[in-house]
Amino acid sequence: MNIRNAYKNWRDYRNTVNELSRMSERELNDLGISRGDIPFVARRPGN
Repeated sequence: MNIRNAYKNWRDYRNTVNELSRMSERELNDLGISRGDIPFVARRPGN
């Protein structure tokens, strides 16, 4: 993996974590995600 792809993957991960972190508990519950699961969900391929 080259540096460009690594940076893109990291940036996508951070954007996903930030977006999910801004959601309320109710919104996360509707998606079936607990706040503690956010880092794991953000690492899944396709996010």
